[in-house]
Amino acid sequence: MTAQTPVLRLENIVKTFPGVRALDGVSLSVLPGEVHALMGENGAGKSTLMKVLGGIYQPDNGQIIVDEQPTVMSGPLDAKAKGIVFIHQELSLAEELSVAENIYLGELPRKRFGLVDWAELEAKTNAILEKLKVGFGAKSRVGDLSIANQQMVEIARALTVEAKAVIFDEPTASLTDAEKVVLFEVISDLQAQGVGIAYISHRMEEIFKITDRISVLRDGQYQGTVDTTDTDEEGVTQMMIGRKLDLSRNESHHQLGDVALEVRGLSCGDLYTDVSFQVRSGEVVGFYGLVGAGRTEIAETLFGLRDPSAGTILLDGQRVSINSPYDAIERGISLVPEDRKGQGLVLGMNCRDNMTLPQIGDLTAGPFLAEGSEIAIFDQYRDRLDIRTPSWKQIVGNLSGGNQQKIVIGKWLSMHPNVLIVDEPTRGIDVGSKAEIHNLIRELAAQGYAVIVISSEMPEVLHVSDRIVAMYSGRIMRTFTSEEVTEDNLIQAISGLRTDRVA
Repeated sequence: MTAQTPVLRLENIVKTFPGVRALDGVSLSVLPGEVHALMGENGAGKSTLMKVLGGIYQPDNGQIIVDEQPTVMSGPLDAKAKGIVFIHQELSLAEELSVAENIYLGELPRKRFGLVDWAELEAKTNAILEKLKVGFGAKSRVGDLSIANQQMVEIARALTVEAKAVIFDEPTASLTDAEKVVLFEVISDLQAQGVGIAYISHRMEEIFKITDRISVLRDGQYQGTVDTTDTDEEGVTQMMIGRKLDLSRNESHHQLGDVALEVRGLSCGDLYTDVSFQVRSGEVVGFYGLVGAGRTEIAETLFGLRDPSAGTILLDGQRVSINSPYDAIERGISLVPEDRKGQGLVLGMNCRDNMTLPQIGDLTAGPFLAEGSEIAIFDQYRDRLDIRTPSWKQIVGNLSGGNQQKIVIGKWLSMHPNVLIVDEPTRGIDVGSKAEIHNLIRELAAQGYAVIVISSEMPEVLHVSDRIVAMYSGRIMRTFTSEEVTEDNLIQAISGLRTDRVA
């Protein structure tokens, strides 16, 4: 493979922003038919490098070389015309348009007099969708699709051109296991056609399953490239962050308090049925299961976003009704949502305003906001959570994923909850920031918070949880203590193989 001519090369790329050298002489290449992973912590420079490649940023120094020809990218459409196709983690779809219109946006087939050839558009789109084995058609409205299916529409865009290289940015973040299998088949087909694949992901199991080589960035600098078969997770992690991580399961012990939250026989239509569990002060209870198991829906019910059809919720032993997020917040329940960018943050707003948004009504001085109080709250939680930002004025959308997640957590901690629910706490976050979030969750439990962690990652729930609730198809199959849980019995439980429930 190393004797091949690269389809894409980046040589000595430098990009500087005011006060920050985001890329410092980065060089790497993508060979025809290979899957080349690009890894690094959030803030390492991966996104900046991709924006340079896509023509969104112009480099201060260095060259982009496609098929051994130096080139300048004037923008994403120019990059696509030159055979470089991007599939972004952040969806860029027009929800009111059809799937076909989104896939061929700007390139709609035309008939005489410039009229859209709808029949050809539908036929071409359905041919692509058939390859992806999706359950929707060309005429489907994108806004009616699930997030996972919208991600498949993004992927379909890459199949409309004869690409030389396709860049996948966290493509599986919103996909089910079945959809991941289809995606990997698509990638394999592209490889067979000689297309080079640049694959950005924080999911180590994917990296070691489908990639040929791994390149690593750290603090904007190129750390090296290794053959995937010549390294392991620990080796890549050390390249990324310069240190080892503690990936062991949770064995910490501290005194648990009284039952802070109890749920008895809670149901919500067809989403989940007869759910009962307890969370004590100082305890982390992990919820683990496949997509569609009902975990997020339970969290949304506890936060007042869904109305239960049956059951009882008790806080500190007292039965409560929670009909809205306002009710939940007033009763000391906070929810860090799975989609931090869509539901947890206002990306165009600064760090301080995001942090204090839920309590804005309590921070007024007459008709004006008490800016000093807002800054004091932000400073307190910036220090407490080690949020890395130049100042409170920084726009949240410019922060790394790990720091964005800390802003969301800080926002809800500043409300002084008794129960903190964290849904997919490290989705789209690098391994270094994951470790920080995990340590933070354990520290919050040690400070007396009752914490619920919903995660699709087995190592995560094993690492942070005191007890693990295994769910399948809207039901609790078994509850494990950290001492008795094994990977085998946890997988059996979430696969619907019911065993006796352990309290």
